[in-house]
Amino acid sequence: MSSKSIARTANLCELDRYTRSGSYVARAAAISLVAVATACAAQTAPVPAPGNVPAPSPVAAAPVGSIPNMPPPVPPPAPAPFMAQQQSPVSTGTTSGSISRFVINPEGDVDGFILGDGALVRFPPHMSSRLVALVHRGDAVRIVGLRDGAGNVSAQQITNERTGQTLIDQPPPVDAPRAPPALRGAGLVRLNVEGTVMRITTAPQGEPDGVILKDGTIIKMPPPVAQQFTSLLRPNALVAARGYGTRNQYGEALQATAFGTPDNITQLYNDLPN
Repeated sequence: MSSKSIARTANLCELDRYTRSGSYVARAAAISLVAVATACAAQTAPVPAPGNVPAPSPVAAAPVGSIPNMPPPVPPPAPAPFMAQQQSPVSTGTTSGSISRFVINPEGDVDGFILGDGALVRFPPHMSSRLVALVHRGDAVRIVGLRDGAGNVSAQQITNERTGQTLIDQPPPVDAPRAPPALRGAGLVRLNVEGTVMRITTAPQGEPDGVILKDGTIIKMPPPVAQQFTSLLRPNALVAARGYGTRNQYGEALQATAFGTPDNITQLYNDLPN
């Protein structure tokens, strides 16, 4: 018989003895004694017999080299496409304004104009004669083309707002006559200029290649040469240049052979006379 059963039997016997005595107090004491003994017996856990200790639940072993109880690593997000990570400085759109002055190259071809708001509009020089026949200084024009962050516009289409006539950029004819290389500079004259820079001009890849002065004069240099004068290639800088170019009814432009400030001009090429 277990210890719990023996305790209960003794308690019942004790209760029967007190009950038979007929005392109310004795009955209550006996009932309390039985309740305490029963509670103590219920709280006493049986001691397991030797050899009957239950084994702990097996735990699954973690794979070799892994960290237990850690979630699997999250793969990094896929990189954005290369084109989406770049922000192009060129945008296509429409620009409107009035022509304040024409722009020529050192050979004398009109290859663009400046609008009243300062925007520089460029057009291929082989269409020079058609451009000056379409628009004149002071005309209101609408331009469709590529505009860069500096405000320069490479025109693809120019419309005269007054007449409605439109000029569209087209490649030169394959059989168009061209002067021999030895004669392409035959009409250039020696020029000396100085003045205050209004804006910087750029080559097709965006690198500086000259300046436009506030009086409209164009000074051009190869981009590697222009990079030697970064302190002067900025608006309001006072500059001077010597070189060969053209002066005509549309403006003045030269290819510089010397460049700098009026009191300190630098020869750009060693094999040319001062």
